[in-house]
Amino acid sequence: MNAGVSRRAFLGTAGATATAAVVARPASAAAETTAETTAATGHARRAPVLSPFPLSAVTLLDGPFRDNMERTCAYLKFIDVDRLLHTFRLNVGLPSSAEPCGGWEAPDIQLRGHSTGHLLSALAQAHANTGDDAYAAKARHLVAELAKCQAASPAAGYSRGYLSAFEEQVFDRLEAGEKPWAPYYTIHKIMAGLLDQYRLSGNRQALDVVTGMASWVAARTAKLGTDRMQALLRVEFGGMNDVLAELYLVTGDPEHLRAARRFDHEEIFGPLADRRDTLNGYHANTQIPKIVGAVREYEATGEPRYRAIAAFFWDTVVNDHTYVIGGNSNEEFFGPPGELVSRLSDVTCENCNSYNMLKLTRSLFLHDPARTPYMDYYEWTLLNQMLGEQDPDSAHGYCTYYTGLWPGSSRKPKGGLGAAPGSYSGDYDNFSCDHGTGMETHTKFADSIYFHGDDELYVNLFIPSEVRWRERGIVLRQQTRYPHEETTRLTVTDGDARFALRIRVPGWLDARGGGRARIRVNGRAVPVTARPGTYATIERRWRKGDVVELTTPMTPVWRKAPDNPYIQAVTHGPVVLAGGYGDTELNTFPAIDPRSLRRDGAPLRYTVRADGAEVKLSPFSEIHHQRYNVYWLTPAPRGRRRLVAHYPLDGTAGEATGRRPDAALAQGATWADDGSAVVLDGTGGHVVLPRGLITGLAELTVALWVHADAITNNARVFDLGFNRRTFFYVNSRTGSGRARFSMKTYGMDGEDYVDAAGALPAGRWVHVAVTVNRDAAVLYLDGAETGRKDGPVMSPLALGATSQNFLGRSQDTRHPFLRGRVRDFRVYDHALTAAAVAALHSETQGA
Repeated sequence: MNAGVSRRAFLGTAGATATAAVVARPASAAAETTAETTAATGHARRAPVLSPFPLSAVTLLDGPFRDNMERTCAYLKFIDVDRLLHTFRLNVGLPSSAEPCGGWEAPDIQLRGHSTGHLLSALAQAHANTGDDAYAAKARHLVAELAKCQAASPAAGYSRGYLSAFEEQVFDRLEAGEKPWAPYYTIHKIMAGLLDQYRLSGNRQALDVVTGMASWVAARTAKLGTDRMQALLRVEFGGMNDVLAELYLVTGDPEHLRAARRFDHEEIFGPLADRRDTLNGYHANTQIPKIVGAVREYEATGEPRYRAIAAFFWDTVVNDHTYVIGGNSNEEFFGPPGELVSRLSDVTCENCNSYNMLKLTRSLFLHDPARTPYMDYYEWTLLNQMLGEQDPDSAHGYCTYYTGLWPGSSRKPKGGLGAAPGSYSGDYDNFSCDHGTGMETHTKFADSIYFHGDDELYVNLFIPSEVRWRERGIVLRQQTRYPHEETTRLTVTDGDARFALRIRVPGWLDARGGGRARIRVNGRAVPVTARPGTYATIERRWRKGDVVELTTPMTPVWRKAPDNPYIQAVTHGPVVLAGGYGDTELNTFPAIDPRSLRRDGAPLRYTVRADGAEVKLSPFSEIHHQRYNVYWLTPAPRGRRRLVAHYPLDGTAGEATGRRPDAALAQGATWADDGSAVVLDGTGGHVVLPRGLITGLAELTVALWVHADAITNNARVFDLGFNRRTFFYVNSRTGSGRARFSMKTYGMDGEDYVDAAGALPAGRWVHVAVTVNRDAAVLYLDGAETGRKDGPVMSPLALGATSQNFLGRSQDTRHPFLRGRVRDFRVYDHALTAAAVAALHSETQGA
């Protein structure tokens, strides 16, 4: 993908918990800073309600999460940091004989340097969680060499404090209105990594380097007016507001907070503050780190607007823009709310997006632990997407960039820059943003399993692990094979203390998802409320040897897509199940009979009948090195055949059967003088039909009368769909000189189409009809067949609740409008026979 066009972002781990001793500011200075903040903003700092355990207090036990972490840690020990330092050193005139890296770290790639920040964070997390000084030693060398590069910057002609692998003049271009590939994005990664080194490994030199960078940022941005700064923020800048606000919380230096707030992007923040979803068309992961930063700014200032922005963004993305595996975006961009399976491809769900959404989720939950959907989403995305992004056959934890969801997508061995979607990363030839977030994701699984308050311990995730609550002298061990098994066992292995144990009862555990949770303490049922989507609370004096068992019954659930209820995914508890297809390519959604679902022996293994063949289902995160399918086409209900929509367009826009909302004339469309048709001016006039016009139709007929005053290539007679890649239309003339019927869903390779013998006739009324069923798609003009395609690839049932339905207009805004008149538009829920089409032509000819 063109790096200059598609900009990817990632947020560093500024939200991770400290494990090393950090030099604290004097109490008097902290009080002065808080007072200054309160005076300036009218609010005081807002600490989270709950506290995370330091990474050093949580140990992962045997299981898939530990396996993934060990593979990534092997890579951290393997990687040669001098190769990553190569472009930093050359940039300031220092010698380097290291071999250059490839991918996004190549010497001619604008984003070079970002992976060093990811590596610093991953090393800090690995050191904090394992205590192995090898990670800290490697990071100490890396930080020391970066400090040398920063010190050499003035002699190289750069400003004091500047540290990057590319020249500072890139920022001159940015400030002049150009759009270089995300320079502040890279600065953020480096700053976040350095800050993690200080907070998690106690590296004081890292704090000195990052504060020098912050001073450079503050001086550079302070010279810009508000309008110029806001214009600059349209270029991806990662989480600059996040890392600067986090640095302020560490240092108390108000300069850092002022600099953070200069990165408040009002084009994004303003609508969110007003609770408006305007995300359609925005690059997804350019926005998510800004919102993570909003939570950090709330903590730094206490201003409720920041928290409101973040909470509404989370609600909007999770509820209206999230696919069944927990990820979001297609081709890296948000679409309209609720349009998901109408925008599927092999480049859905960029993994960086989900990494950052989990950071946002964690931060919001710490401030509002009563909102249990936060951790429900966290678990769902972690189990289905993030755990599965890593190649289990890779000794170094290679990760994919995207998690494709179009039927037949795959996760396969690596490629270099521009490799096929679904390819795993490599040691040195990739270094995409998702390679970087992969290093971090798989070294911080321990950071959200448990949280605590003064007298309460939260168990959020069911992952084999042990937590040491030093303040209470308690050690709690969690033993589980969840979600492969339904029971999780929590054992107090040391200690004696009274506190409330709060265990998350998953929200998926409803009437469909398995029923009621069961909780036992020392083998006995306890009178505790365990409603789905809550925390079951057990308060008592806990002693060594106490055992709590949580059982969460799981059953399969078919989950409908919001934009097409006949396309569904199947889950078992919190696990999305996928069909394994080996090397078989899929051109459209496999047609499945949900009633054929059967258990296949091992936990989370099923079989199902799809397209007449048996397909094996297993957890999505466990399907690697083959093609797979997640979304399935389920049968439409059968009923008596009927006319489901009829718009006479005879002076009124009403629907004659009473089953559909009215149509509307738009952008200059008018009624004919005698009221017999709608007049289209060819410059914008068209008819807007209601949403969902063809929902649930496995076969159908669409018919209307059209009088084209002139024929222009690509002028649509009608176009029903979601976007220019999901459609059902008739074209008046293609470049080959023929009228055409075509249908397609986003992600489909090619389209189903039928060409007429020639172009749509001009200067007279023509009856146009299309019939489609599983056997054939047929195009009729004036009651006579003019073209057909036998055995179409897709079913119109896959089109779903189409949101853009037009007469006289294409969904593709590059195409011309139709000039002429239209009337008597009809949709039938079956494919009319040739005789019925001919009869319809005759019956309506004089209407």
